[in-house]
Amino acid sequence: MSDAPPVPDLVSVVIPTRDRPELVRRAIESVFAQDHAGDVEVVVVFDQSPPDGSLVREAPGRTVRIVGNTRTPGLAGARNSGILASHGSLVAFCDDDDWWKPSKLRRQVEALEAERARTGRTPHLVTTAMEVDYDGERTPRLAGTDRVTLAHLTRSRMAMLHSSSLLFDRRSLLGPLGLIDEEVPGSQNEDWDILLRAAKLGDIVHVDEPLVVVMWGAASFFTRTWDTKISSLHWMLDRHPEIEQDRKGVGRVYGQIAFGEAGRPDRRAAVQWARRALGRDPLQWRAYVALVVASGLVTPARVLDTLHKFGRGV
Repeated sequence: MSDAPPVPDLVSVVIPTRDRPELVRRAIESVFAQDHAGDVEVVVVFDQSPPDGSLVREAPGRTVRIVGNTRTPGLAGARNSGILASHGSLVAFCDDDDWWKPSKLRRQVEALEAERARTGRTPHLVTTAMEVDYDGERTPRLAGTDRVTLAHLTRSRMAMLHSSSLLFDRRSLLGPLGLIDEEVPGSQNEDWDILLRAAKLGDIVHVDEPLVVVMWGAASFFTRTWDTKISSLHWMLDRHPEIEQDRKGVGRVYGQIAFGEAGRPDRRAAVQWARRALGRDPLQWRAYVALVVASGLVTPARVLDTLHKFGRGV
């Protein structure tokens, strides 16, 4: 871990990538096009693939550096490699298949500075809402609040707080908040984990505008891996007991596990988890959908495709 002090007013944008040259170039271009007046460095982290030196470039106030993932293979280790290689006092994430709208970074820094002026403290984390792009159809996902609390995040995953929207105080990542947890199975739900950890330190400052375009579909390496999805949900329940204390929140997670078991497929486990979900929240729709999938009346892919068209997931 580097002991070098962060460069004030420099924002470091960490973009993990793996064998997707066209997508990562689009993500980089969206960072270079930001109307944020300050300097920005892009740290592209190559995970389990050879670095592409042609991505290195410079423009006024903008640079691209490339590094390899020197930590655990996968998304969490790649993000941490980028954090530790970064120089900025602020660190942002952008997935290689997503991209930012031009005002994204400026609006977040403005919100951060307003919070600092109001409280005298730099917030650990600032987020924005997102716009889901599924097969060319765009759906905005808003949070309906400018402050995200722990109660928000135990009740709901708050999917609009996507990893590509996160902007951190680097000192917090290297201090009280900590790095991305590399023990999360398959790097699934690592973003929900860091959001919960941040909310335990204080409210998350949120810009409720869809300033990140998140691509859903076949491009993702992590879309429909049922085993890791189920394992990561169990890991989250163990790691964050606060989720179990919210009946609707834990009902949602149990419903997700039920759907995952139906997709695996394990009909008996799906029915058991669906019953547990409905015992906590009789209106938990994921449990009913899991039962339909477990019965063989519809495939999990059909359910997900339908939900994704409306910018929603299970």
